[in-house]
Amino acid sequence: MKTGIAILTLGYVLSQFYRAFLAVLAPDLTADLGIAAADLSRASGIWFLVFAAMQIPVGWALDRIGPRTTAAILLGVCGAGGAALFAVATARWQIEVAMGLIGAGCAPVLMASYYIFARVYPAAVFATLAGVLIGVGSLGNIAASVPLDWAAEALGWRGAMWALAAVTALTAVGTWLLVRDPEAAEGAVAGSLLDLLRIPAMWAILPMMLVNYAPAAGLRGLWAGPYISEIYDPALVGAVTLAMGLAMIAGNFAYGPMDRIFGTRKWVVFAGNLSGGICCAILWAVPMPGLWTAALLLAAIGAFGSSFPMLVAHGRAFFPPALVGRGVTLMNLFGIGGVGLMQFATGPIHAAAGGGLDGYRALFGVFALALLAGCAVYLLAPDKTD
Repeated sequence: MKTGIAILTLGYVLSQFYRAFLAVLAPDLTADLGIAAADLSRASGIWFLVFAAMQIPVGWALDRIGPRTTAAILLGVCGAGGAALFAVATARWQIEVAMGLIGAGCAPVLMASYYIFARVYPAAVFATLAGVLIGVGSLGNIAASVPLDWAAEALGWRGAMWALAAVTALTAVGTWLLVRDPEAAEGAVAGSLLDLLRIPAMWAILPMMLVNYAPAAGLRGLWAGPYISEIYDPALVGAVTLAMGLAMIAGNFAYGPMDRIFGTRKWVVFAGNLSGGICCAILWAVPMPGLWTAALLLAAIGAFGSSFPMLVAHGRAFFPPALVGRGVTLMNLFGIGGVGLMQFATGPIHAAAGGGLDGYRALFGVFALALLAGCAVYLLAPDKTD
């Protein structure tokens, strides 16, 4: 299992990279293909929405087919294929199709790991294992900052994407060779998605899941780059996105054991997301606070916005064993779907506010409201630990 988890972690490194790399390539894509940041927000949104939509069939496949076949085929065919299409793209629609394919390819990787954690390891350590996996996998977030900037300069953005297509294909082959499926659970085919939605706790947890990751992913994945470039200095985009990526890694490691330290999952998630909402509200109130303050606030949003594994652990505590695969993918659907919906919305919101500083202020305000609304609903959720 350890070797299989290692290769799935590499796959998740790629997943994190692909959701964040547009922020760094945005200037090159604008210069070569005439694609503006608002257009790229649509392409980024497509990645997240396709990723989210794939969670339904992925959840079924994890419970029925197993993580090995599910992850290897989708990552190899869709992930590597989408990266190759991106490398040869000459128009916006090709970028959008490529991002959709990559989203489908990345869709099963994290959930395959979570499925193995839930089926093989003690429930009490699920949040810690989930947080460590995301923390290590978030190295992809780091790679999609200064290292990608260097690679794009050395190879060109097309050369960098061809290299990524090759790495993705090799990772898919490794997944096929190294991952072992857990033994089938009794009654593993019983129940459906509707059974999960009949659990009352989910109606308070899923709205928080919908918004908790959207500000951090939206800013790190796209808007932090144009914001720093327009308002401060284009030369500092890589450094600021690197700092935000490092903060997100630290946040994932920090969240992991907190349920065992404090004896609660609900209040750890609530406090973190409320703090993230406050940081967004500060940037709404003062959208040009100075470079260092802006960078620190963006990093804080990234760190506080890393509650994803703790939220999955909170929801998983209510799932019957036969529905673990569909349960964790339902949570992921909301988490990633929320990012996709927000990315589709942020382009028009930025434009409607007039672009520039006013546009970014509007974005920070929307992110703040989303987190505060999610926290309000989440107050109704029952707490549960293992």
